[in-house]
Amino acid sequence: MEKIRVLRIINRFNIGGPTYNATLLSRFLNEDKYETLLVGGLPEEGETDSLYIPKQYGLDPVLIPEMQREPNFRSDRAAYIRLKEIIREFNPHIVHTHAAKAGALGRRAAYSAGVPIIIHTFHGHVFHSYFGKVKTMLFKQIERRLANRSSRIVAISEIQKDELTKLHRICASEKMEVVPLGFDLDPFHHARESKRQEVRDNFNLSDEVAIALIGRFAPVKNHALLFDALELILPKLTRRIKVYIVGDGAERPYIETRSEEINVKYPETVTMTSWIKDIATFNSGMDIICLTSLNEGTPVSLIEAQASGVPVISTDVGGVRDVILENETGFIVPKNDTQTYAEKLLELIENEKKRESMSQNGWNHVRDKFSYQRLIADTERLYDRLLKEKGIQ
Repeated sequence: MEKIRVLRIINRFNIGGPTYNATLLSRFLNEDKYETLLVGGLPEEGETDSLYIPKQYGLDPVLIPEMQREPNFRSDRAAYIRLKEIIREFNPHIVHTHAAKAGALGRRAAYSAGVPIIIHTFHGHVFHSYFGKVKTMLFKQIERRLANRSSRIVAISEIQKDELTKLHRICASEKMEVVPLGFDLDPFHHARESKRQEVRDNFNLSDEVAIALIGRFAPVKNHALLFDALELILPKLTRRIKVYIVGDGAERPYIETRSEEINVKYPETVTMTSWIKDIATFNSGMDIICLTSLNEGTPVSLIEAQASGVPVISTDVGGVRDVILENETGFIVPKNDTQTYAEKLLELIENEKKRESMSQNGWNHVRDKFSYQRLIADTERLYDRLLKEKGIQ
């Protein structure tokens, strides 16, 4: 019997959850049953190329430079035509798209070509904190039409499913599956103590409490909240701190300015590191990892932090409550609540016993819930069900 062919389409190969998700699904689906082709666009200007991720798992994805994040008639049409060519050549039984642009172009191309099974995964969504009301309504209408052409829609958390079905009414609940993200978490847990010492030595850390915020430099990531909170707590601290801002992007000039303002008053407090590829080793040297976003799907940095045994503090957005055990592995704060964020950050800095307790809980919480083995099993069950419905076995 011939293998089931899966065409997996991702927005772009930039550092983040979708790249890991698409890579692991492409690499670890049952090879006796599935043949997978992975395709995607390139990162935006200011984003770091993440092609090293599929390559470290032995994958050589097909690149579509025309598939860009921002809407553009010419590049979108070129990407759509290229996707139709790939579908014609590969003749997939399943097209599975990941994130908005891949979902828009990939599903249209798959539907046009008569692909039997079309699946789309929402890794996040742009229905608030990105655009104005008119553009947001337009995107909702587009997603509703695309959902009608899809066999299933996948949400990455129960919270996201509720948002998409009840609040934004993208599709009926019966058409949506919840498949949480999965990762190769062992590198975050293995040899933590030796890696911690390595990082502490490299960054000249002794008894300072090391704090990191990891993510794109984009307005939706709301770095301002961390800077505002730091300005509130720095005069009150009895412990010395070092803050690391990991990432890059369009908001870099603003983040540089805010970092410099704090460093003038409190020298060498904030360091911008750009992107760090070996985040598993870096995390081991940290004491607290922060997230300040206005909108998220399932925040990868928080899963990786807990796998590294690092307490977290996050705004209450997207699937955060599916990721953190509140008061056990971290704190959850209302978004844009600077005062509460500052209070919880101050508590974690000053209370070493609290950090130790949260550290011990983190690995046990994420180990099975967000493993790639669970992701693969969930996805294969979904595929098998849809293949049976279509009479393809």
